[in-house]
Amino acid sequence: MKVLLISDLESEYLWDYYQPGHLAGVDLILSCGDLHSQYLSFLVTMGGAPLLYVHGNHDQTYDLHPPEGCECIEDRLITVKGLRVLGLGGSIWYSGGPHQYTEAQMARRVRRLRRQLRRAGGVDIVVTHAPARGYGDAPDQAHHGFSCFLDLMDKYQPMFFVHGHVHTNYGARIPRTIQRGETTIVNAYERYLIEI
Repeated sequence: MKVLLISDLESEYLWDYYQPGHLAGVDLILSCGDLHSQYLSFLVTMGGAPLLYVHGNHDQTYDLHPPEGCECIEDRLITVKGLRVLGLGGSIWYSGGPHQYTEAQMARRVRRLRRQLRRAGGVDIVVTHAPARGYGDAPDQAHHGFSCFLDLMDKYQPMFFVHGHVHTNYGARIPRTIQRGETTIVNAYERYLIEI
């Protein structure tokens, strides 16, 4: 199964210079946030694969104009094409925006998902906007990761933990993938394709 991961920057390859076939073979699209609603609607229309999304810290218009044909998975675990996918959007609190959370608030969100995780027998892919603390985050306050995500990975050992928020063009040392135990952590900035 091919899964397209997207976040933070609309890909010119998939948007401005789209050609039929660019999304061929993609079975699922996961958005980690901070993308235009119209872009998500375009991808789900042209690709035909389900598109699941969480909110980024700048996604303030999704409530008024949600991406058509896409499914928000905030604070939910759903099964699609046999994969158990969990969504937790937003970033660490730094200026009081609508999709910003303190560490304690995000930890409460994670705890509230325990019943869903237990009922599903775990999770295969965790989709977030912010990274996990110490795994692909940045030193400035706005781009700190959440420590509670480390506990989530350690307890449930998903195949993938996918995030955005930290743009790979911020610096040459920002890794695209990192391993933590059984989990591959992927920075989905712009676009990245994984196979399961």
